[in-house]
Amino acid sequence: MKKVMAGFAIFLIFMVCCTIISKSVYAYRLPMVSVVLPESKYVEHKAEAEGIVVAGGEKPVTSRPGFRIASMSVKEGDRVEEGDVLYQIDLKDLEEMMEEKRNEISKISLQIDTILENQEIAQQKKELELARAREDYDTTARLKDTQVGRAMESYAQAQEELYEEENEGSGDDDLKDALQNAAYGEADAKAERDEAVKQAERKVEDILLPNDVSSDLDVARLEVSGLYEGLGELQKIKDRQGVVTAPFGGVVTQIIVGVGGRVPDTAVMLISDESLPCQLKVTLDKEQKKHISLGDFVLVKLEGEREELQAEVAYLAESGEAAEKYEALIDLPEGMGAPGTAGAISRSETGEKHSLCLPPSVLHEKDKRYYVYLLKEREGILGWEYYVDEVEVKIVDKNDNWAAIEEGGLNKDSKVIASATMEIKKGDVVRWEETM
Repeated sequence: MKKVMAGFAIFLIFMVCCTIISKSVYAYRLPMVSVVLPESKYVEHKAEAEGIVVAGGEKPVTSRPGFRIASMSVKEGDRVEEGDVLYQIDLKDLEEMMEEKRNEISKISLQIDTILENQEIAQQKKELELARAREDYDTTARLKDTQVGRAMESYAQAQEELYEEENEGSGDDDLKDALQNAAYGEADAKAERDEAVKQAERKVEDILLPNDVSSDLDVARLEVSGLYEGLGELQKIKDRQGVVTAPFGGVVTQIIVGVGGRVPDTAVMLISDESLPCQLKVTLDKEQKKHISLGDFVLVKLEGEREELQAEVAYLAESGEAAEKYEALIDLPEGMGAPGTAGAISRSETGEKHSLCLPPSVLHEKDKRYYVYLLKEREGILGWEYYVDEVEVKIVDKNDNWAAIEEGGLNKDSKVIASATMEIKKGDVVRWEETM
C-alpha cells in the first residue's frame, strides 16, 4: 500500500511538472504586448508653414506695345536702382516698325493731297456754276422785263383805241374785249417774270450755300500727326540703341515677357514698391488652415534674422495655383525683409482638455474607421489568460502626440495595446509585459 501511495505521489508530481513545462512552452510562444492607459490631456495644436517674402506693392515697367525684346539684363529677385539697364529692344525689328510708319505716312499724305485737289476742283466748279447762274439770272430778268414791257404797250394801245372810238360816239365791244385781253396779258407777263426771276435767284442762292462738311481731311491729318509722333518716339529709342532702363529702384518681382517675346499693352515686368512694407507669403493645407485664420497673430522667423516677431495675417484665401491649398499673406514691419527672402510662421493653440487621450500610434484604421486593441483577461484551459479585443473608437481631436477619444467604448482603466512582438488580431491570446 505504501508503495502504491508513493507511486501515485510521484505520478502527481510528474504531471504537475509536465503541466508547468507545457504552460511555460505555450506561454513562451505567445506574443508579448505592452499597454498604455488613456490619460487626461490638453490636445495642443501647432501649425507651421514656410514661405517667401514678397513685395507689399508693385509698380509696372511699361514700354510701347509691339517691341521685340532682344536681351534681358535682369531676372526675378534682382534688385535694381533707377537708371539700371533692364532689357534691350531688337533694333532690326525696331527699324522695320519705323519703315512701316514711314510707308503709312506716305500713303496717308497721298490721300490728303487727293482730298485737297478734289476740294480745289469742286471749288472751281462751284465758282463756274455761280457765274453761270448769275448770268442766267440777269438774262432771265432782262428777257422777262422786255416781255412785260410789250404786254404793257399792248394794253396801252388797246386802251387808246377804245378811248378814240368812244369819243366818236360809237361803242365797240370788240375793243373792250381786246382791252381786257391786253390787261390779262400784262398781268400774266408780270407773274411769269416774277416766277422766272425767283427761280433764277434761288439757283444762285443754292450755289452760294456752304459745301457739305467732311471730316476725311481732318481725320487723315490727325493720323499723319500721330504717325509722326510715333516715329519720333521710335527714333528716340533707336538713338538709345534700344536700351530700356529702370524708372525707379526696387526688386524685380515678376518678368511678364522674356527674350524673343513682344511687349504687351500691360507691362514687361513688375518691380517692388519700396514705399510699402513687405509681406510674407505662405501656402497652407486644410489642416493648417483650421488653426490659422484671417487676423490671427503668428510667430514669424525670417532668414537672416535672429529673433522671431509677431505679425498679423492680412490675407487668407484659396490658392489659385494648387487645389485644396490656401494662400496667406502676413504683414511685416516697415523696413524688414526683402523680396525673395525665405521665412516661416508658426501658431499654437492650447485646445480643450479631454479625459481619454491616447498616442496616435495605438490607433488602427480600416475602411475609414478607427479602432484599438484592448488587453483583457479570461479563464482558459491552462487557467487565467490575456487575450486581444477590438473596440471601435471615434476621434474628437488630434495632434502629433495625442488623439482625444470620445467616451463610451473606453474608460480610464482600459488597457490599450501599444505594441506587440508579432502580429495580433481580435481573440488572440497574448502575454503582457507589465512595465506600468
